[in-house]
Amino acid sequence: MMIIPAVDIRQGNSVRLKQGKLDAETIHSTDPVFIAKLMQAKGAKRIHIVDLDAALRTMNSNKEIIEKICKEASVPVEVGGGIRSMDKIKETFDMGASFVILGTAAVHNPDIVYKAIQEYGTNKIIIAIDAKDGKVAIGGWKDITSISTLELANKLKDAGVETILYTDISRDGMFTGPDYDGIKKLSKTGLKIIASGGVKSIEDLISLKKYEKDGVFAAVVGSALYRDDFKLEQAIKILSTPEEI
Repeated sequence: MMIIPAVDIRQGNSVRLKQGKLDAETIHSTDPVFIAKLMQAKGAKRIHIVDLDAALRTMNSNKEIIEKICKEASVPVEVGGGIRSMDKIKETFDMGASFVILGTAAVHNPDIVYKAIQEYGTNKIIIAIDAKDGKVAIGGWKDITSISTLELANKLKDAGVETILYTDISRDGMFTGPDYDGIKKLSKTGLKIIASGGVKSIEDLISLKKYEKDGVFAAVVGSALYRDDFKLEQAIKILSTPEEI
Protein backbone atom coordinates (compact mmCIF):
# COMPACT_ATOMS: atom_id res chain seq x y z
CA MET A 1 0.00 0.00 0.00
CA MET A 2 1.25 3.45 -0.93
CA ILE A 3 1.72 6.18 1.67
CA ILE A 4 1.04 9.65 0.24
CA PRO A 5 2.34 12.55 2.37
CA ALA A 6 0.01 15.56 2.48
CA VAL A 7 1.21 19.11 1.91
CA ASP A 8 -1.67 21.49 2.61
CA ILE A 9 -0.97 25.09 1.60
CA ARG A 10 -2.54 28.24 3.01
CA GLN A 11 -1.25 31.79 2.57
CA GLY A 12 1.98 30.37 1.14
CA ASN A 13 2.71 28.14 4.14
CA SER A 14 2.65 24.39 4.67
CA VAL A 15 -0.01 23.92 7.34
CA ARG A 16 -2.13 21.33 9.08
CA LEU A 17 -5.68 21.91 10.27
CA LYS A 18 -7.81 19.95 12.69
CA GLN A 19 -11.13 18.89 11.13
CA GLY A 20 -10.56 21.56 8.49
CA LYS A 21 -10.91 24.41 11.00
CA LEU A 22 -8.83 27.52 10.36
CA ASP A 23 -8.74 28.40 14.05
CA ALA A 24 -6.96 25.09 14.64
CA GLU A 25 -4.14 25.74 12.20
CA THR A 26 -0.50 24.79 12.75
CA ILE A 27 2.12 26.22 10.41
CA HIS A 28 4.83 23.62 9.88
CA SER A 29 6.91 25.43 7.27
CA THR A 30 7.01 28.64 5.28
CA ASP A 31 8.43 26.64 2.36
CA PRO A 32 5.95 24.02 1.04
CA VAL A 33 8.29 23.23 -1.89
CA PHE A 34 10.99 22.16 0.56
CA ILE A 35 8.51 20.02 2.48
CA ALA A 36 7.33 18.25 -0.69
CA LYS A 37 10.90 17.54 -1.77
CA LEU A 38 11.78 16.35 1.73
CA MET A 39 8.92 13.85 1.67
CA GLN A 40 10.10 12.67 -1.72
CA ALA A 41 13.64 12.25 -0.40
CA LYS A 42 12.26 10.10 2.41
CA GLY A 43 10.78 7.70 -0.11
CA ALA A 44 7.32 9.02 -1.00
CA LYS A 45 6.16 7.79 -4.40
CA ARG A 46 3.43 10.43 -4.69
CA ILE A 47 2.71 13.80 -3.07
CA HIS A 48 -0.76 15.06 -2.08
CA ILE A 49 -1.26 18.82 -2.43
CA VAL A 50 -4.31 20.79 -1.28
CA ASP A 51 -4.72 24.50 -1.95
CA LEU A 52 -6.72 25.48 1.12
CA ASP A 53 -7.13 29.08 -0.01
CA ALA A 54 -8.74 27.94 -3.26
CA ALA A 55 -10.94 25.45 -1.40
CA LEU A 56 -12.12 28.15 0.98
CA ARG A 57 -12.40 30.77 -1.79
CA THR A 58 -10.06 33.28 -0.15
CA MET A 59 -8.23 35.96 -2.11
CA ASN A 60 -4.84 34.28 -1.73
CA SER A 61 -3.24 32.30 -4.54
CA ASN A 62 -0.82 29.43 -4.12
CA LYS A 63 -0.59 28.69 -7.83
CA GLU A 64 3.11 29.51 -8.20
CA ILE A 65 4.04 27.34 -5.22
CA ILE A 66 2.04 24.38 -6.47
CA GLU A 67 3.43 24.75 -9.97
CA LYS A 68 6.97 24.78 -8.54
CA ILE A 69 6.29 21.62 -6.54
CA CYS A 70 4.93 19.86 -9.62
CA LYS A 71 7.93 20.87 -11.73
CA GLU A 72 10.61 20.12 -9.15
CA ALA A 73 9.20 16.84 -7.84
CA SER A 74 10.30 13.70 -9.63
CA VAL A 75 7.28 11.75 -8.37
CA PRO A 76 3.63 12.19 -9.35
CA VAL A 77 1.71 14.98 -7.64
CA GLU A 78 -2.03 14.96 -7.01
CA VAL A 79 -3.61 18.39 -6.56
CA GLY A 80 -6.95 19.39 -5.07
CA GLY A 81 -8.68 22.37 -3.53
CA GLY A 82 -11.15 24.67 -5.27
CA ILE A 83 -11.05 22.91 -8.64
CA ARG A 84 -14.60 23.40 -9.83
CA SER A 85 -14.46 24.01 -13.59
CA MET A 86 -12.93 22.51 -16.73
CA ASP A 87 -10.75 25.60 -17.08
CA LYS A 88 -9.37 25.06 -13.58
CA ILE A 89 -8.81 21.37 -14.30
CA LYS A 90 -6.84 22.25 -17.42
CA GLU A 91 -4.86 24.89 -15.53
CA THR A 92 -3.95 22.36 -12.85
CA PHE A 93 -2.76 19.78 -15.36
CA ASP A 94 -0.85 22.50 -17.22
CA MET A 95 0.90 23.32 -13.92
CA GLY A 96 2.30 19.81 -13.96
CA ALA A 97 -0.13 17.86 -11.78
CA SER A 98 -0.30 14.14 -12.53
CA PHE A 99 -3.74 13.78 -10.95
CA VAL A 100 -6.53 16.28 -10.29
CA ILE A 101 -8.83 15.94 -7.29
CA LEU A 102 -12.44 17.12 -7.58
CA GLY A 103 -14.72 17.45 -4.58
CA THR A 104 -17.48 20.05 -4.43
CA ALA A 105 -17.82 20.01 -8.23
CA ALA A 106 -18.80 16.33 -8.14
CA VAL A 107 -21.86 17.26 -6.06
CA HIS A 108 -22.88 20.62 -7.56
CA ASN A 109 -21.92 19.89 -11.16
CA PRO A 110 -21.78 16.13 -11.82
CA ASP A 111 -21.40 16.72 -15.57
CA ILE A 112 -17.93 18.08 -14.95
CA VAL A 113 -16.84 14.67 -13.67
CA TYR A 114 -17.94 12.99 -16.90
CA LYS A 115 -16.33 15.71 -19.03
CA ALA A 116 -13.06 15.54 -17.09
CA ILE A 117 -12.89 11.76 -17.46
CA GLN A 118 -13.57 12.01 -21.17
CA GLU A 119 -10.90 14.69 -21.60
CA TYR A 120 -8.12 13.36 -19.38
CA GLY A 121 -8.93 9.72 -18.64
CA THR A 122 -10.48 8.08 -15.62
CA ASN A 123 -7.06 7.24 -14.16
CA LYS A 124 -6.16 10.95 -13.93
CA ILE A 125 -9.26 12.18 -12.10
CA ILE A 126 -9.73 11.49 -8.38
CA ILE A 127 -12.98 12.36 -6.64
CA ALA A 128 -12.78 13.41 -3.00
CA ILE A 129 -15.57 12.14 -0.80
CA ASP A 130 -15.31 14.13 2.42
CA ALA A 131 -17.73 13.01 5.08
CA LYS A 132 -19.10 13.73 8.52
CA ASP A 133 -21.44 11.24 10.20
CA GLY A 134 -21.76 9.40 6.90
CA LYS A 135 -22.89 12.51 4.96
CA VAL A 136 -20.92 14.27 2.23
CA ALA A 137 -19.27 17.59 3.11
CA ILE A 138 -18.46 20.22 0.48
CA GLY A 139 -17.20 23.79 0.17
CA GLY A 140 -13.95 23.29 2.03
CA TRP A 141 -15.79 21.03 4.52
CA LYS A 142 -18.02 23.91 5.68
CA ASP A 143 -21.31 22.55 4.33
CA ILE A 144 -22.77 19.13 5.18
CA THR A 145 -25.18 17.77 2.57
CA SER A 146 -27.94 15.20 2.94
CA ILE A 147 -26.14 12.88 0.51
CA SER A 148 -24.66 9.71 1.98
CA THR A 149 -21.10 8.73 1.10
CA LEU A 150 -22.26 5.42 -0.34
CA GLU A 151 -24.91 7.10 -2.49
CA LEU A 152 -22.35 9.49 -3.97
CA ALA A 153 -19.79 6.73 -4.48
CA ASN A 154 -22.25 4.62 -6.45
CA LYS A 155 -23.24 7.59 -8.61
CA LEU A 156 -19.58 8.31 -9.29
CA LYS A 157 -18.94 4.73 -10.31
CA ASP A 158 -21.87 4.89 -12.72
CA ALA A 159 -20.32 8.06 -14.19
CA GLY A 160 -17.09 6.20 -14.90
CA VAL A 161 -15.02 7.23 -11.88
CA GLU A 162 -12.27 4.79 -10.95
CA THR A 163 -10.65 6.32 -7.84
CA ILE A 164 -11.97 8.13 -4.78
CA LEU A 165 -10.23 9.86 -1.89
CA TYR A 166 -12.21 9.21 1.27
CA THR A 167 -11.79 11.46 4.33
CA ASP A 168 -13.75 11.34 7.57
CA ILE A 169 -13.34 15.01 8.50
CA SER A 170 -14.15 14.43 12.16
CA ARG A 171 -10.95 12.37 12.33
CA ASP A 172 -8.74 14.62 10.24
CA GLY A 173 -5.80 15.83 12.31
CA MET A 174 -7.29 14.28 15.46
CA PHE A 175 -5.16 11.09 15.67
CA THR A 176 -8.18 8.90 16.37
CA GLY A 177 -7.40 6.30 13.70
CA PRO A 178 -9.00 5.86 10.26
CA ASP A 179 -12.72 5.34 9.72
CA TYR A 180 -12.55 1.61 9.03
CA ASP A 181 -16.35 1.23 9.00
CA GLY A 182 -16.75 3.94 6.37
CA ILE A 183 -13.94 2.48 4.30
CA LYS A 184 -15.48 -0.99 4.49
CA LYS A 185 -18.83 0.34 3.22
CA LEU A 186 -17.22 2.18 0.32
CA SER A 187 -15.10 -0.83 -0.61
CA LYS A 188 -18.31 -2.63 -1.64
CA THR A 189 -18.61 -0.27 -4.62
CA GLY A 190 -15.54 -1.73 -6.29
CA LEU A 191 -13.89 1.69 -6.55
CA LYS A 192 -10.20 2.17 -5.87
CA ILE A 193 -9.83 4.00 -2.54
CA ILE A 194 -7.29 6.39 -1.09
CA ALA A 195 -7.94 6.53 2.66
CA SER A 196 -7.40 9.77 4.55
CA GLY A 197 -7.98 11.15 8.03
CA GLY A 198 -7.00 10.00 11.50
CA VAL A 199 -3.79 8.06 10.82
CA LYS A 200 -1.60 8.32 13.90
CA SER A 201 0.73 5.33 13.72
CA ILE A 202 2.31 2.66 11.57
CA GLU A 203 -0.16 0.25 13.17
CA ASP A 204 -3.00 2.24 11.60
CA LEU A 205 -1.38 1.86 8.21
CA ILE A 206 -0.88 -1.87 8.74
CA SER A 207 -4.59 -2.14 9.56
CA LEU A 208 -5.48 -0.21 6.40
CA LYS A 209 -3.27 -2.51 4.34
CA LYS A 210 -5.61 -5.37 5.23
CA TYR A 211 -8.19 -3.62 3.03
CA GLU A 212 -5.97 -3.73 -0.06
CA LYS A 213 -7.94 -6.63 -1.50
CA ASP A 214 -11.03 -4.43 -1.14
CA GLY A 215 -9.55 -1.60 -3.18
CA VAL A 216 -7.66 0.50 -0.62
CA PHE A 217 -4.37 1.05 -2.43
CA ALA A 218 -3.07 4.17 -0.65
CA ALA A 219 -3.34 6.34 2.45
CA VAL A 220 -2.82 10.08 2.73
CA VAL A 221 -0.91 10.97 5.89
CA GLY A 222 -0.33 14.48 7.19
CA SER A 223 -0.15 15.49 10.83
CA ALA A 224 1.41 12.26 12.12
CA LEU A 225 4.39 12.81 9.82
CA TYR A 226 4.76 16.46 10.80
CA ARG A 227 4.64 15.54 14.50
CA ASP A 228 7.21 12.83 13.80
CA ASP A 229 4.94 10.19 15.36
CA PHE A 230 6.61 7.72 13.01
CA LYS A 231 9.21 7.79 10.28
CA LEU A 232 7.97 7.77 6.72
CA GLU A 233 10.95 5.67 5.64
CA GLN A 234 10.17 3.03 8.25
CA ALA A 235 6.47 2.91 7.38
CA ILE A 236 7.22 2.50 3.67
CA LYS A 237 9.61 -0.35 4.42
CA ILE A 238 7.15 -2.18 6.64
CA LEU A 239 4.22 -1.79 4.27
CA SER A 240 6.26 -3.07 1.34
CA THR A 241 7.35 -6.20 3.23
CA PRO A 242 4.54 -8.80 3.14
CA GLU A 243 5.94 -10.92 5.96
CA GLU A 244 5.63 -7.95 8.32
CA ILE A 245 1.88 -7.70 7.85
